[in-house]
Amino acid sequence: MMDIALNISSAICLFLGSFLCLSGGVGIIRFPDFYTRMHAAGVTDTLAASMILIGLMLQNPDAIVISKLVMILLMTLFISPTTSHAMAKAAMNSGLLPLLDKKENKDGVKSS
Repeated sequence: MMDIALNISSAICLFLGSFLCLSGGVGIIRFPDFYTRMHAAGVTDTLAASMILIGLMLQNPDAIVISKLVMILLMTLFISPTTSHAMAKAAMNSGLLPLLDKKENKDGVKSS
C-alpha cells in the first residue's frame, strides 16, 4: 500500500514538473518583452526542477541518490533566482527598458 502511495505522489510531482516546464516554454514564446519572458522562464524553471527532483527522490529508496538529489535541489533553489536577478540587472544596466502598456486615446495623447 505504501508503495502505491509513493508511486502516485511521485507521478504527480513528475507530471506537475513537466507541465511547469511546458508552461514556461509557452511563456517564453508568448510574452512580449525580455523581462516578462525571463520571469516566466525563471519561476517555472525553479519550480519545475524542484517538482521533478522531488518526484525522483520519491522513486528511489537509496540514501546516497536522495542526498545527491537534495544537493542538486538546494543548488537549483539558490542559483536559479540569483541568475534571473543578475540577468535582469544586467539588462537594465545596459539600457533595455521594459515594455510598458501605453495606449493612445482618440486625441493622440498617450495614457497608461
